[in-house]
Amino acid sequence: MTSNWINWVVLGISVFILVAMGLISSRRVCNSKGEGGFLLAGRSLGPVVGAASIVATGYSGWGFMGSPGVAYKYGTIEVLGNFLYAPAMCLAVLFFASFLYRRALKMGSLTIPEYISRSHPGSPAMTRFIHGFAALATALLLLVFLVGQLRAMGMLGGSWLGISVNHAIVLMIGIIILYTTLGGMAAVAWTDTLMVAGMTAAAVFIAHRIFSDLSPTELLTQLEAIEPALVAPDTAAPYGDSRFQVFMIFPYAFLFSAILPYMSVRFLAFRKDVKIHQVALIMAPIACLLSLVPIVGLYVRIQHPELGNADNAMPYFLANFVSPLASGLITLFIIFAMKSTASSVLQVSSSALSHDLRVALFPNRHLSQKYALRFNRCILACLGGVTLVMTLYAPPVMLSLFAITATGTLMATLIGPVLISSFLPGNAHGALASMMTGFCLCGGLLLFTNTGWVEAPLIGCLVSSIVYVVVSRLSRMETLMVGKPRLLTLAESGSH
Repeated sequence: MTSNWINWVVLGISVFILVAMGLISSRRVCNSKGEGGFLLAGRSLGPVVGAASIVATGYSGWGFMGSPGVAYKYGTIEVLGNFLYAPAMCLAVLFFASFLYRRALKMGSLTIPEYISRSHPGSPAMTRFIHGFAALATALLLLVFLVGQLRAMGMLGGSWLGISVNHAIVLMIGIIILYTTLGGMAAVAWTDTLMVAGMTAAAVFIAHRIFSDLSPTELLTQLEAIEPALVAPDTAAPYGDSRFQVFMIFPYAFLFSAILPYMSVRFLAFRKDVKIHQVALIMAPIACLLSLVPIVGLYVRIQHPELGNADNAMPYFLANFVSPLASGLITLFIIFAMKSTASSVLQVSSSALSHDLRVALFPNRHLSQKYALRFNRCILACLGGVTLVMTLYAPPVMLSLFAITATGTLMATLIGPVLISSFLPGNAHGALASMMTGFCLCGGLLLFTNTGWVEAPLIGCLVSSIVYVVVSRLSRMETLMVGKPRLLTLAESGSH
Protein backbone atom coordinates (compact mmCIF):
# COMPACT_ATOMS: atom_id res chain seq x y z
CA MET A 1 0.00 0.00 0.00
CA THR A 2 2.86 2.38 0.89
CA SER A 3 4.54 1.79 -2.46
CA ASN A 4 1.21 2.45 -4.18
CA TRP A 5 0.98 5.85 -2.52
CA ILE A 6 4.52 6.61 -3.64
CA ASN A 7 3.62 5.58 -7.18
CA TRP A 8 0.57 7.83 -7.12
CA VAL A 9 2.73 10.77 -6.02
CA VAL A 10 5.28 10.06 -8.76
CA LEU A 11 2.48 9.83 -11.33
CA GLY A 12 0.99 13.09 -10.06
CA ILE A 13 4.30 14.91 -10.44
CA SER A 14 4.80 13.54 -13.95
CA VAL A 15 1.26 14.55 -14.96
CA PHE A 16 1.91 18.06 -13.66
CA ILE A 17 5.05 18.28 -15.81
CA LEU A 18 3.24 16.94 -18.91
CA VAL A 19 0.34 19.35 -18.52
CA ALA A 20 2.74 22.25 -17.92
CA MET A 21 4.56 21.39 -21.14
CA GLY A 22 1.21 21.20 -22.92
CA LEU A 23 0.26 24.67 -21.67
CA ILE A 24 3.62 26.15 -22.65
CA SER A 25 3.45 24.68 -26.15
CA SER A 26 -0.14 25.92 -26.47
CA ARG A 27 0.87 29.49 -25.68
CA ARG A 28 4.10 29.53 -27.69
CA VAL A 29 3.03 27.56 -30.76
CA CYS A 30 -0.69 26.77 -31.09
CA ASN A 31 -2.16 30.14 -30.12
CA SER A 32 0.27 32.05 -32.33
CA LYS A 33 0.27 29.73 -35.39
CA GLY A 34 -3.26 28.34 -35.29
CA GLU A 35 -4.05 25.04 -37.01
CA GLY A 36 -0.53 24.69 -38.43
CA GLY A 37 0.85 25.10 -34.92
CA PHE A 38 -1.48 22.42 -33.55
CA LEU A 39 -0.98 19.89 -36.36
CA LEU A 40 2.74 20.42 -37.11
CA ALA A 41 4.11 22.36 -34.12
CA GLY A 42 4.51 25.33 -36.47
CA ARG A 43 7.33 23.40 -38.24
CA SER A 44 9.56 24.21 -35.26
CA LEU A 45 11.16 20.88 -34.27
CA GLY A 46 14.94 20.93 -33.96
CA PRO A 47 17.25 17.90 -34.40
CA VAL A 48 17.22 16.79 -30.75
CA VAL A 49 13.48 17.10 -30.18
CA GLY A 50 12.74 15.66 -33.62
CA ALA A 51 15.02 12.65 -33.09
CA ALA A 52 13.70 12.04 -29.59
CA SER A 53 10.11 12.24 -30.77
CA ILE A 54 10.68 9.75 -33.62
CA VAL A 55 12.44 7.21 -31.40
CA ALA A 56 10.01 7.59 -28.51
CA THR A 57 7.10 7.05 -30.86
CA GLY A 58 8.69 4.09 -32.64
CA TYR A 59 9.64 2.25 -29.43
CA SER A 60 6.56 2.20 -27.25
CA GLY A 61 4.06 -0.25 -25.80
CA TRP A 62 5.11 -2.98 -28.22
CA GLY A 63 8.78 -2.41 -27.29
CA PHE A 64 8.34 -2.52 -23.52
CA MET A 65 5.32 -4.81 -23.18
CA GLY A 66 4.55 -6.58 -26.45
CA SER A 67 8.13 -7.37 -27.48
CA PRO A 68 9.14 -9.01 -24.16
CA GLY A 69 5.95 -11.03 -24.45
CA VAL A 70 6.91 -12.23 -27.94
CA ALA A 71 10.46 -13.02 -26.72
CA TYR A 72 8.99 -15.02 -23.82
CA LYS A 73 6.88 -17.09 -26.19
CA TYR A 74 9.14 -17.41 -29.25
CA GLY A 75 12.68 -16.85 -27.92
CA THR A 76 15.76 -15.08 -29.24
CA ILE A 77 14.29 -14.52 -32.68
CA GLU A 78 12.48 -11.49 -31.24
CA VAL A 79 15.71 -9.96 -29.89
CA LEU A 80 17.32 -10.18 -33.32
CA GLY A 81 14.23 -8.75 -34.95
CA ASN A 82 14.07 -5.88 -32.50
CA PHE A 83 17.66 -4.82 -33.24
CA LEU A 84 16.81 -4.45 -36.92
CA TYR A 85 14.53 -1.52 -36.12
CA ALA A 86 17.34 0.89 -35.19
CA PRO A 87 19.22 0.97 -38.53
CA ALA A 88 15.97 0.81 -40.50
CA MET A 89 14.50 3.84 -38.72
CA CYS A 90 17.71 5.84 -39.18
CA LEU A 91 17.85 5.02 -42.90
CA ALA A 92 14.21 6.04 -43.34
CA VAL A 93 15.02 9.43 -41.84
CA LEU A 94 18.19 9.84 -43.91
CA PHE A 95 16.68 8.93 -47.27
CA PHE A 96 13.12 10.15 -47.07
CA ALA A 97 12.60 12.85 -44.42
CA SER A 98 14.16 15.71 -46.35
CA PHE A 99 12.33 14.90 -49.58
CA LEU A 100 8.95 14.60 -47.88
CA TYR A 101 9.52 17.82 -45.93
CA ARG A 102 10.42 19.89 -49.00
CA ARG A 103 7.59 18.57 -51.13
CA ALA A 104 4.95 18.96 -48.40
CA LEU A 105 6.16 22.48 -47.62
CA LYS A 106 5.94 23.45 -51.28
CA MET A 107 2.36 22.18 -51.51
CA GLY A 108 1.32 23.58 -48.12
CA SER A 109 0.30 20.15 -46.78
CA LEU A 110 -0.26 19.86 -43.03
CA THR A 111 -0.98 16.11 -42.94
CA ILE A 112 -0.09 12.94 -44.84
CA PRO A 113 -3.60 12.46 -46.35
CA GLU A 114 -3.49 16.07 -47.55
CA TYR A 115 -0.04 15.43 -49.02
CA ILE A 116 -1.44 12.43 -50.91
CA SER A 117 -4.35 14.36 -52.41
CA ARG A 118 -2.25 17.37 -53.45
CA SER A 119 0.55 15.33 -55.00
CA HIS A 120 -1.71 13.27 -57.29
CA PRO A 121 -3.34 14.99 -60.27
CA GLY A 122 -6.95 14.17 -61.00
CA SER A 123 -10.39 15.69 -61.10
CA PRO A 124 -11.45 17.73 -58.05
CA ALA A 125 -13.97 15.04 -57.08
CA MET A 126 -11.32 12.28 -57.35
CA THR A 127 -8.67 14.12 -55.33
CA ARG A 128 -11.24 14.92 -52.64
CA PHE A 129 -12.25 11.25 -52.56
CA ILE A 130 -8.69 9.96 -52.10
CA HIS A 131 -8.14 12.65 -49.46
CA GLY A 132 -11.17 11.41 -47.55
CA PHE A 133 -10.34 7.72 -48.04
CA ALA A 134 -6.77 8.22 -46.78
CA ALA A 135 -8.11 10.15 -43.79
CA LEU A 136 -10.67 7.49 -42.86
CA ALA A 137 -8.19 4.62 -43.28
CA THR A 138 -5.66 6.48 -41.14
CA ALA A 139 -8.15 7.22 -38.37
CA LEU A 140 -9.67 3.73 -38.32
CA LEU A 141 -6.44 1.74 -38.32
CA LEU A 142 -4.61 3.99 -35.90
CA LEU A 143 -7.52 3.71 -33.47
CA VAL A 144 -7.06 -0.07 -33.53
CA PHE A 145 -3.36 0.46 -32.82
CA LEU A 146 -4.24 2.84 -30.00
CA VAL A 147 -6.44 0.17 -28.40
CA GLY A 148 -3.35 -2.03 -28.03
CA GLN A 149 -1.39 0.85 -26.50
CA LEU A 150 -4.11 1.63 -23.97
CA ARG A 151 -4.52 -2.00 -23.02
CA ALA A 152 -0.77 -2.28 -22.40
CA MET A 153 -0.90 0.86 -20.25
CA GLY A 154 -3.87 -0.51 -18.34
CA MET A 155 -2.16 -3.82 -17.62
CA LEU A 156 1.01 -2.18 -16.36
CA GLY A 157 -0.53 0.91 -14.77
CA GLY A 158 -3.16 -1.10 -12.92
CA SER A 159 -0.64 -3.31 -11.12
CA TRP A 160 1.62 -0.30 -10.49
CA LEU A 161 -1.08 1.87 -8.93
CA GLY A 162 -3.05 -0.91 -7.25
CA ILE A 163 -6.23 -0.35 -9.28
CA SER A 164 -8.13 -2.38 -11.87
CA VAL A 165 -6.98 -2.54 -15.47
CA ASN A 166 -10.08 -0.71 -16.70
CA HIS A 167 -9.66 2.09 -14.16
CA ALA A 168 -6.02 2.44 -15.20
CA ILE A 169 -7.05 2.66 -18.87
CA VAL A 170 -9.53 5.45 -18.07
CA LEU A 171 -6.89 7.33 -16.09
CA MET A 172 -4.19 7.03 -18.77
CA ILE A 173 -6.37 8.10 -21.70
CA GLY A 174 -7.58 11.05 -19.62
CA ILE A 175 -4.01 12.22 -19.03
CA ILE A 176 -3.11 11.80 -22.71
CA ILE A 177 -6.18 13.71 -23.88
CA LEU A 178 -5.44 16.54 -21.44
CA TYR A 179 -1.90 17.46 -22.50
CA THR A 180 -2.32 16.55 -26.18
CA THR A 181 -5.45 18.68 -26.50
CA LEU A 182 -3.63 21.62 -24.98
CA GLY A 183 -0.53 21.65 -27.16
CA GLY A 184 -1.04 19.39 -30.18
CA MET A 185 2.08 18.22 -31.99
CA ALA A 186 4.35 20.57 -30.04
CA ALA A 187 3.19 19.12 -26.72
CA VAL A 188 3.61 15.58 -28.08
CA ALA A 189 7.15 16.24 -29.36
CA TRP A 190 8.38 18.10 -26.27
CA THR A 191 7.00 15.50 -23.87
CA ASP A 192 8.50 12.77 -26.09
CA THR A 193 11.94 14.26 -25.42
CA LEU A 194 11.41 13.93 -21.68
CA MET A 195 9.95 10.46 -22.07
CA VAL A 196 12.72 9.02 -24.24
CA ALA A 197 15.31 10.00 -21.63
CA GLY A 198 13.45 7.92 -19.05
CA MET A 199 12.93 5.07 -21.53
CA THR A 200 16.66 4.90 -22.31
CA ALA A 201 17.59 4.93 -18.62
CA ALA A 202 15.11 2.10 -18.01
CA ALA A 203 16.57 0.02 -20.86
CA VAL A 204 20.13 0.41 -19.52
CA PHE A 205 19.02 -0.50 -15.98
CA ILE A 206 17.11 -3.58 -17.19
CA ALA A 207 20.06 -4.88 -19.21
CA HIS A 208 22.44 -4.32 -16.28
CA ARG A 209 20.11 -6.10 -13.85
CA ILE A 210 19.68 -9.17 -16.07
CA PHE A 211 23.31 -9.56 -17.14
CA SER A 212 24.48 -9.08 -13.54
CA ASP A 213 22.53 -12.24 -12.72
CA LEU A 214 23.14 -14.24 -15.90
CA SER A 215 25.80 -13.70 -18.53
CA PRO A 216 24.62 -13.80 -22.15
CA THR A 217 26.12 -17.30 -22.49
CA GLU A 218 24.36 -18.58 -19.36
CA LEU A 219 21.12 -17.00 -20.54
CA LEU A 220 21.26 -18.87 -23.84
CA THR A 221 22.31 -22.15 -22.20
CA GLN A 222 19.41 -22.13 -19.77
CA LEU A 223 16.94 -21.17 -22.51
CA GLU A 224 18.16 -24.06 -24.63
CA ALA A 225 17.67 -26.42 -21.71
CA ILE A 226 14.00 -25.34 -21.49
CA GLU A 227 13.38 -25.64 -25.23
CA PRO A 228 16.07 -25.70 -27.97
CA ALA A 229 13.81 -23.81 -30.39
CA LEU A 230 14.00 -20.75 -28.12
CA VAL A 231 17.68 -20.36 -29.09
CA ALA A 232 17.86 -22.11 -32.46
CA PRO A 233 14.38 -21.86 -33.97
CA ASP A 234 13.36 -23.82 -37.05
CA THR A 235 11.17 -20.93 -38.21
CA ALA A 236 10.96 -17.17 -37.76
CA ALA A 237 7.58 -17.48 -36.04
CA PRO A 238 5.62 -15.31 -35.54
CA TYR A 239 7.11 -13.44 -38.51
CA GLY A 240 7.31 -16.22 -41.09
CA ASP A 241 7.96 -19.89 -41.80
CA SER A 242 11.64 -19.63 -42.79
CA ARG A 243 14.28 -18.65 -40.23
CA PHE A 244 15.60 -16.00 -42.59
CA GLN A 245 12.24 -14.29 -42.77
CA VAL A 246 13.09 -12.49 -39.54
CA PHE A 247 15.26 -10.20 -41.69
CA MET A 248 12.11 -9.00 -43.38
CA ILE A 249 11.73 -6.85 -40.27
CA PHE A 250 14.36 -4.53 -41.73
CA PRO A 251 12.34 -3.45 -44.79
CA TYR A 252 9.21 -3.55 -42.65
CA ALA A 253 10.75 -1.15 -40.10
CA PHE A 254 12.02 1.12 -42.90
CA LEU A 255 8.54 1.33 -44.41
CA PHE A 256 7.03 1.67 -40.93
CA SER A 257 9.14 4.76 -40.24
CA ALA A 258 8.79 6.33 -43.68
CA ILE A 259 5.08 5.78 -44.34
CA LEU A 260 2.98 5.56 -41.18
CA PRO A 261 1.47 9.02 -40.62
CA TYR A 262 2.17 9.17 -36.89
CA MET A 263 5.87 8.65 -37.71
CA SER A 264 6.31 10.48 -41.03
CA VAL A 265 4.30 13.53 -39.99
CA ARG A 266 7.28 14.45 -37.83
CA PHE A 267 9.32 14.90 -41.00
CA LEU A 268 6.91 17.69 -41.94
CA ALA A 269 7.39 19.38 -38.55
CA PHE A 270 11.16 20.00 -38.72
CA ARG A 271 12.63 23.50 -38.80
CA LYS A 272 14.04 24.63 -42.14
CA ASP A 273 17.61 24.67 -40.82
CA VAL A 274 17.62 21.10 -39.46
CA LYS A 275 20.28 18.81 -40.94
CA ILE A 276 18.79 15.36 -41.36
CA HIS A 277 22.06 13.47 -40.77
CA GLN A 278 22.24 15.04 -37.29
CA VAL A 279 18.78 13.68 -36.53
CA ALA A 280 19.86 10.16 -37.58
CA LEU A 281 23.06 10.34 -35.52
CA ILE A 282 21.08 11.27 -32.41
CA MET A 283 18.52 8.53 -33.06
CA ALA A 284 20.98 5.66 -33.57
CA PRO A 285 22.42 5.11 -30.05
CA ILE A 286 19.05 5.68 -28.37
CA ALA A 287 17.32 3.15 -30.63
CA CYS A 288 20.06 0.56 -30.08
CA LEU A 289 19.74 0.83 -26.30
CA LEU A 290 15.96 0.50 -26.46
CA SER A 291 16.38 -2.65 -28.57
CA LEU A 292 17.77 -4.42 -25.47
CA VAL A 293 14.38 -4.52 -23.75
CA PRO A 294 13.09 -7.88 -25.18
CA ILE A 295 15.72 -9.78 -23.16
CA VAL A 296 13.28 -9.36 -20.26
CA GLY A 297 11.07 -11.99 -21.92
CA LEU A 298 13.99 -14.43 -22.17
CA TYR A 299 14.97 -13.90 -18.54
CA VAL A 300 11.43 -14.38 -17.25
CA ARG A 301 11.05 -17.53 -19.39
CA ILE A 302 14.00 -19.00 -17.48
CA GLN A 303 12.80 -17.89 -14.07
CA HIS A 304 9.10 -18.66 -14.54
CA PRO A 305 8.45 -20.95 -17.54
CA GLU A 306 4.75 -21.36 -16.77
CA LEU A 307 3.64 -17.74 -17.02
CA GLY A 308 0.00 -17.79 -18.06
CA ASN A 309 0.00 -14.71 -20.32
CA ALA A 310 3.19 -13.95 -22.27
CA ASP A 311 2.35 -10.24 -22.28
CA ASN A 312 2.81 -10.25 -18.49
CA ALA A 313 6.55 -10.89 -18.82
CA MET A 314 7.52 -7.28 -18.11
CA PRO A 315 5.11 -6.76 -15.16
CA TYR A 316 6.31 -10.07 -13.67
CA PHE A 317 9.94 -9.00 -14.02
CA LEU A 318 9.33 -5.66 -12.34
CA ALA A 319 7.34 -7.23 -9.50
CA ASN A 320 9.86 -9.97 -8.70
CA PHE A 321 13.38 -9.04 -9.78
CA VAL A 322 13.95 -5.34 -9.00
CA SER A 323 13.49 -3.19 -5.90
CA PRO A 324 10.15 -1.44 -5.32
CA LEU A 325 11.71 1.98 -6.00
CA ALA A 326 13.37 0.87 -9.23
CA SER A 327 10.22 -0.98 -10.25
CA GLY A 328 8.13 2.16 -9.71
CA LEU A 329 10.46 4.38 -11.73
CA ILE A 330 10.87 1.89 -14.58
CA THR A 331 7.12 1.37 -14.71
CA LEU A 332 6.68 5.14 -14.98
CA PHE A 333 9.20 5.27 -17.83
CA ILE A 334 7.45 2.40 -19.62
CA ILE A 335 4.12 4.15 -19.22
CA PHE A 336 5.86 7.24 -20.61
CA ALA A 337 6.88 5.17 -23.65
CA MET A 338 3.30 4.08 -24.21
CA LYS A 339 1.98 7.59 -23.68
CA SER A 340 4.43 8.88 -26.26
CA THR A 341 3.06 6.70 -29.02
CA ALA A 342 -0.53 6.91 -27.79
CA SER A 343 -0.49 10.70 -27.84
CA SER A 344 1.09 10.72 -31.31
CA VAL A 345 -1.45 8.26 -32.66
CA LEU A 346 -4.36 10.12 -31.09
CA GLN A 347 -3.15 13.45 -32.46
CA VAL A 348 -2.71 12.10 -36.01
CA SER A 349 -6.03 10.20 -35.91
CA SER A 350 -7.92 13.29 -34.80
CA SER A 351 -6.22 15.48 -37.42
CA ALA A 352 -7.34 12.97 -40.09
CA LEU A 353 -10.94 13.68 -39.09
CA SER A 354 -10.83 17.30 -37.91
CA HIS A 355 -8.68 18.60 -40.78
CA ASP A 356 -8.50 16.09 -43.62
CA LEU A 357 -12.09 14.88 -43.65
CA ARG A 358 -13.36 18.44 -43.18
CA VAL A 359 -11.29 19.71 -46.11
CA ALA A 360 -12.29 16.74 -48.30
CA LEU A 361 -16.02 17.15 -47.61
CA PHE A 362 -16.18 20.95 -47.50
CA PRO A 363 -13.31 22.27 -49.66
CA ASN A 364 -14.82 25.75 -50.02
CA ARG A 365 -15.59 26.26 -46.36
CA HIS A 366 -12.72 27.83 -44.49
CA LEU A 367 -12.59 28.17 -40.71
CA SER A 368 -10.76 30.97 -38.95
CA GLN A 369 -7.56 29.97 -37.13
CA LYS A 370 -9.38 30.29 -33.81
CA TYR A 371 -12.28 28.03 -34.74
CA ALA A 372 -10.09 25.53 -36.63
CA LEU A 373 -7.94 25.14 -33.52
CA ARG A 374 -11.01 24.73 -31.33
CA PHE A 375 -12.48 22.16 -33.72
CA ASN A 376 -9.25 20.14 -33.78
CA ARG A 377 -9.16 20.03 -30.00
CA CYS A 378 -12.80 19.02 -29.75
CA ILE A 379 -12.40 16.15 -32.22
CA LEU A 380 -9.26 14.95 -30.41
CA ALA A 381 -11.10 14.79 -27.09
CA CYS A 382 -14.10 12.99 -28.64
CA LEU A 383 -11.85 10.50 -30.42
CA GLY A 384 -10.09 9.77 -27.15
CA GLY A 385 -13.47 8.88 -25.64
CA VAL A 386 -14.31 6.60 -28.57
CA THR A 387 -10.97 4.82 -28.21
CA LEU A 388 -11.64 4.31 -24.51
CA VAL A 389 -14.90 2.52 -25.27
CA MET A 390 -13.20 0.42 -27.95
CA THR A 391 -10.45 -0.58 -25.51
CA LEU A 392 -12.85 -1.59 -22.73
CA TYR A 393 -14.79 -3.91 -25.06
CA ALA A 394 -12.01 -5.17 -27.36
CA PRO A 395 -11.46 -8.97 -27.46
CA PRO A 396 -8.37 -10.40 -25.70
CA VAL A 397 -5.60 -10.49 -28.32
CA MET A 398 -1.80 -10.36 -27.99
CA LEU A 399 -0.66 -6.74 -27.85
CA SER A 400 1.81 -7.15 -30.71
CA LEU A 401 -0.96 -8.54 -32.94
CA PHE A 402 -2.98 -5.34 -32.39
CA ALA A 403 0.04 -3.29 -33.45
CA ILE A 404 0.96 -5.38 -36.50
CA THR A 405 -2.60 -5.61 -37.82
CA ALA A 406 -3.19 -1.88 -37.62
CA THR A 407 0.20 -0.52 -38.66
CA GLY A 408 0.87 -3.22 -41.26
CA THR A 409 -2.45 -2.63 -43.00
CA LEU A 410 -2.02 1.14 -42.94
CA MET A 411 1.49 0.78 -44.31
CA ALA A 412 0.25 -1.33 -47.23
CA THR A 413 -2.55 1.20 -47.80
CA LEU A 414 -0.30 4.26 -48.05
CA ILE A 415 2.95 2.97 -49.55
CA GLY A 416 2.03 3.78 -53.16
CA PRO A 417 0.92 7.41 -52.85
CA VAL A 418 3.47 8.27 -50.13
CA LEU A 419 6.70 6.40 -50.93
CA ILE A 420 6.50 4.96 -54.46
CA SER A 421 5.27 8.31 -55.79
CA SER A 422 8.66 9.76 -54.82
CA PHE A 423 10.31 7.69 -57.58
CA LEU A 424 7.47 6.94 -59.98
CA PRO A 425 4.88 9.73 -59.80
CA GLY A 426 1.32 8.55 -60.33
CA ASN A 427 -2.14 10.05 -60.47
CA ALA A 428 -5.33 10.00 -58.44
CA HIS A 429 -6.60 6.78 -60.06
CA GLY A 430 -3.41 4.93 -59.20
CA ALA A 431 -3.42 6.29 -55.65
CA LEU A 432 -6.99 5.18 -54.99
CA ALA A 433 -6.52 1.71 -56.50
CA SER A 434 -3.30 1.23 -54.54
CA MET A 435 -4.84 2.29 -51.23
CA MET A 436 -7.88 0.04 -51.62
CA THR A 437 -5.72 -2.92 -52.66
CA GLY A 438 -3.31 -2.54 -49.74
CA PHE A 439 -6.12 -2.09 -47.24
CA CYS A 440 -8.09 -5.17 -48.33
CA LEU A 441 -5.16 -7.49 -49.08
CA CYS A 442 -3.03 -6.89 -45.99
CA GLY A 443 -6.01 -6.74 -43.64
CA GLY A 444 -7.37 -9.97 -45.11
CA LEU A 445 -4.04 -11.80 -44.82
CA LEU A 446 -3.57 -10.80 -41.18
CA LEU A 447 -7.13 -11.48 -40.05
CA PHE A 448 -8.09 -14.55 -42.05
CA THR A 449 -4.87 -16.46 -42.83
CA ASN A 450 -1.79 -17.73 -40.98
CA THR A 451 0.57 -15.51 -42.96
CA GLY A 452 3.49 -14.21 -40.86
CA TRP A 453 3.12 -10.92 -39.01
CA VAL A 454 5.77 -9.19 -41.10
CA GLU A 455 5.23 -11.21 -44.27
CA ALA A 456 1.60 -10.11 -44.69
CA PRO A 457 2.29 -6.34 -44.62
CA LEU A 458 5.24 -6.73 -47.00
CA ILE A 459 3.12 -8.74 -49.45
CA GLY A 460 0.44 -6.06 -49.18
CA CYS A 461 3.04 -3.33 -49.78
CA LEU A 462 4.47 -5.10 -52.83
CA VAL A 463 1.10 -5.73 -54.48
CA SER A 464 -0.28 -2.25 -53.74
CA SER A 465 2.92 -0.68 -55.11
CA ILE A 466 2.57 -2.62 -58.36
CA VAL A 467 -1.10 -1.63 -58.57
CA TYR A 468 -0.13 2.02 -58.01
CA VAL A 469 2.33 2.05 -60.91
CA VAL A 470 0.22 -0.04 -63.32
CA VAL A 471 -3.09 1.77 -62.76
CA SER A 472 -1.42 5.19 -62.96
CA ARG A 473 0.24 4.30 -66.28
CA LEU A 474 -2.88 2.70 -67.75
CA SER A 475 -5.16 5.57 -66.76
CA ARG A 476 -2.65 8.06 -68.18
CA MET A 477 -2.54 6.13 -71.47
CA GLU A 478 -6.32 5.97 -71.57
CA THR A 479 -6.54 9.72 -71.09
CA LEU A 480 -4.13 10.27 -73.97
CA MET A 481 -6.02 7.85 -76.23
CA VAL A 482 -9.36 9.50 -75.46
CA GLY A 483 -7.89 12.91 -76.18
CA LYS A 484 -6.37 11.93 -79.55
CA PRO A 485 -9.56 11.78 -81.68
CA ARG A 486 -10.63 15.14 -80.31
CA LEU A 487 -7.29 16.67 -81.29
CA LEU A 488 -7.59 15.20 -84.80
CA THR A 489 -11.08 16.58 -85.20
CA LEU A 490 -9.92 20.05 -84.22
CA ALA A 491 -7.04 19.82 -86.69
CA GLU A 492 -9.33 18.73 -89.51
CA SER A 493 -11.87 21.47 -88.80
CA GLY A 494 -9.03 24.01 -88.94
CA SER A 495 -7.92 22.82 -92.40
CA HIS A 496 -11.42 23.40 -93.80
